[in-house]
Amino acid sequence: MDNQAHEKMNQEEFIVFKTGAQEFCIDIRCTKEIRGWTASTRLPHSSDYVVGVINLRGTILPIVDLAKRMGLDSAGPGERHVIIVVQLNDKLFGLLVDSVSDILNVKASDLRPVPEVNANTAGNIFRRVIVLESRIICEIMLDWVLPEIGSIAA
Repeated sequence: MDNQAHEKMNQEEFIVFKTGAQEFCIDIRCTKEIRGWTASTRLPHSSDYVVGVINLRGTILPIVDLAKRMGLDSAGPGERHVIIVVQLNDKLFGLLVDSVSDILNVKASDLRPVPEVNANTAGNIFRRVIVLESRIICEIMLDWVLPEIGSIAA
């Protein structure tokens, strides 16, 4: 195996998106599709970060406002927002983000552990940090985003 093929094998692919002024990412293998904002139906008694549900080709899909979920300022959904449809185990849900900005192939050497800032928060939200020149992009752990997915989407 030549060096270039070996280097390609040691890369991971991520979808990079913006929420507010910050960039975050998720593993591209969890991504099913990216779509424009669709009006949702609010579910009574759901978490405040669950915007509502949409009908996606017969599947009722919960939509999470990622900014709200992370405690960032959120203007709420609008026409300029994007929904990233993701799959976690056998459950589908949507992430409401401001925009999708990039698809990155990242070398293992550019992946770092999450710094220990607040043991109760950062380590639960983020899996790793990608360091690319002047950019630092946190990879979000999808199982943290919607821990009660079984009760919402069942």
